[in-house]
Amino acid sequence: MESQLTRHGLNWLNFFVAAVQTGFGAFVSVYLTQQQWSQTDIGLVLSLGAAVTLVAQLPAGALVDAVHQKRHITAAALAALAVSALLLAAQPTWVSVRNAQILHAVAGCVLTPGIAALTLSLCGHEAYSERLGVNARYASLGNAAAATLLGACAYYLTERDVFLLTAALALPAIAALYAIRPSDQLSSLQEHPAIWHPRERRKQDGRIRQVATEPAVHVFAACTVLFFLGNAAMLPLALNILSEHMTETGFVITASILLPQMIIAACSPWVGKLAQRIGRRPVLLAGFLAVPLRGVLLGMLFLDRPGPVLVVLLQALDGISGLVFGLMLPLVAADLTRKSGFLNLVIGWFSLAAGFGAMFSTTLAGFLADRFGAPAAFLGLASAGGAATLLLAFGMPETRPLQTSRSKAVAVA
Repeated sequence: MESQLTRHGLNWLNFFVAAVQTGFGAFVSVYLTQQQWSQTDIGLVLSLGAAVTLVAQLPAGALVDAVHQKRHITAAALAALAVSALLLAAQPTWVSVRNAQILHAVAGCVLTPGIAALTLSLCGHEAYSERLGVNARYASLGNAAAATLLGACAYYLTERDVFLLTAALALPAIAALYAIRPSDQLSSLQEHPAIWHPRERRKQDGRIRQVATEPAVHVFAACTVLFFLGNAAMLPLALNILSEHMTETGFVITASILLPQMIIAACSPWVGKLAQRIGRRPVLLAGFLAVPLRGVLLGMLFLDRPGPVLVVLLQALDGISGLVFGLMLPLVAADLTRKSGFLNLVIGWFSLAAGFGAMFSTTLAGFLADRFGAPAAFLGLASAGGAATLLLAFGMPETRPLQTSRSKAVAVA
């Protein structure tokens, strides 16, 4: 049975990992602007980080699959994040910032599947859905807390101190990671093959071709591309248009970020239980439908000059879609790798699909807004979200395994 120490360790690991990742968000571009970097150079170095993230997704997932000691590889990724933050703080030259972006990108690609695999090894497949909901709650709380703390640090101290604090936040994350006791991890061959030792997986004929020939893996990857194509650019586009009519947009940005995080923190354990009780597809459809609905409502809103309050309130739909997708990605990956065990490779494949969709989303939104206006841009993004929903509804099977009478001796809350 999972001990109290292990359970709290996993909770706080998710909290502090999210907090560390928050430090690499908007603070980087603001910091580099203060260091007299041109917008071209900032865009180039950020694009480099995004490109490395795309390239590293599959190799990072395969690496986590190949390493049995998930705690150690997760700790190495956290240490790499801390070094990346220190490189940014120490000397913001082109070489150091480039290296920091590369290090951050690779570490992030390892952390997501690493924590997913560690979670599965502690709770088992049957309890995985609910435990992912708890993980999402603590990650959301970590995001919100870090945004407040790092924002105060930037205001009262300097942007450089933000990265020193970000590096320091990696220490409690590593401490929480090593509070997870190896003795609490499952090892039975009756469990999901992703938690077996790689040698055992090879004995049981767990081959990569079982992933490549699984149609649902590729259908969900296509759904993911379309989901992020529609969703990723909605908030940036709305904020850009609002900034043309408002001088003080800081509170709008803050509220637009915090409202979805509050929804995720409040609802994620319940959604995890729901996905286990009624299946994955109904929950996925609800989350995917929020994207075209939000796009249509924003398109109607921007036919006139909207007030910022309505734009912020519509971020509740972003909270729903983000909650569902963030929870279901590792869960669907676990469902689809019950035979092969290549959980983390499939998570990497889905993350790669998300990266491609997000990358082209801003380009699509900008093109449509410049050519046809903001309402048309939002409707175009809504169309991509609608296509994702239709593909999910008619092309994606239910992946929840049949319920078993054997209960898992694990507490997840």
